[in-house]
Amino acid sequence: MKQTVIAIVGPTAVGKSRLSVEIAKEFNGEIISGDSMQVYKGLDIGTAKITDDEKQGIPHYMIDIREPDQAFSAADFQHNVQHYINEIDSKQKLPIIAGGSGLYIQAALFNYNFSNQRRDEQVTKRLEQELDSKGAMDLYNRLEQLDPEQAAKIHPNNHRRLIRALEIYETTGKTMSEYQRNQLRDGDYNPIFIGLEMDRDLLYERINRRVDNMMEQGLLDEVRHLYKHGYADSRAMRGIGYKEFVPYFKEEQTLDESIRLLKRNSRRYAKRQYTWFRNKLPVHWYSITPATIEETFGKISNDLAGMFESL
Repeated sequence: MKQTVIAIVGPTAVGKSRLSVEIAKEFNGEIISGDSMQVYKGLDIGTAKITDDEKQGIPHYMIDIREPDQAFSAADFQHNVQHYINEIDSKQKLPIIAGGSGLYIQAALFNYNFSNQRRDEQVTKRLEQELDSKGAMDLYNRLEQLDPEQAAKIHPNNHRRLIRALEIYETTGKTMSEYQRNQLRDGDYNPIFIGLEMDRDLLYERINRRVDNMMEQGLLDEVRHLYKHGYADSRAMRGIGYKEFVPYFKEEQTLDESIRLLKRNSRRYAKRQYTWFRNKLPVHWYSITPATIEETFGKISNDLAGMFESL
């Protein structure tokens, strides 16, 4: 029988961390962070890392395991998450993943074989040359003919994903859509996806307020510390909550503009997260408002109890 894993997903600022702690308390669980940025030390406020008080004594994993200048890929995430799932299961506790890094969570739970996805540099280089000479629409039209399902998910200006989709077809003979469907069938776990959603205006207001709170908590000093210690060009500093302030430290834009861009980028990211989870994973969605959080969390607990009984 496959190991059951709960995955709590949804857009930023919707309440995933809080729900994960409630579920862990209710069902004897431990929590694995499903946020690809929370692995980095020193990125605390901007990634909204859960505090010790908020953990309420529940063990959390996959937080503060990399330096800001160290690489951390989806394959690394997969390896670590699967290790912690086994470790938690060995203690006869319920593994719970909570976070918004959809591709990483999907890769871990459906056991993506990254060794089969290595790039063919020659094909990639040729497609990049075709992009330069013929333009993105030529490649996009080709993808629409080969894999209309994937083309519908990729903007023609997203050159990296466009080239990757074509490269996979040329090197494997399978479309990316076929590849992804096969991966979803081959997982080693029995994941139960719980998704939190919120009215867009309410969520955007919540995101804006969260950014203001982060500034009050010292986000600017956190980013300045990283910047002054030579991490300006690191992968970690390219994340939302950090990259927006680099031009400010370079005196290329005002602090107000940096904050405005952070709010805007966070809202756009929330929209992308929601769309991604809707399109990619079999999520049980629950709509919440600030006034109905406790009621909704209670319903989720009841529903999970029923799911466990049927396993």
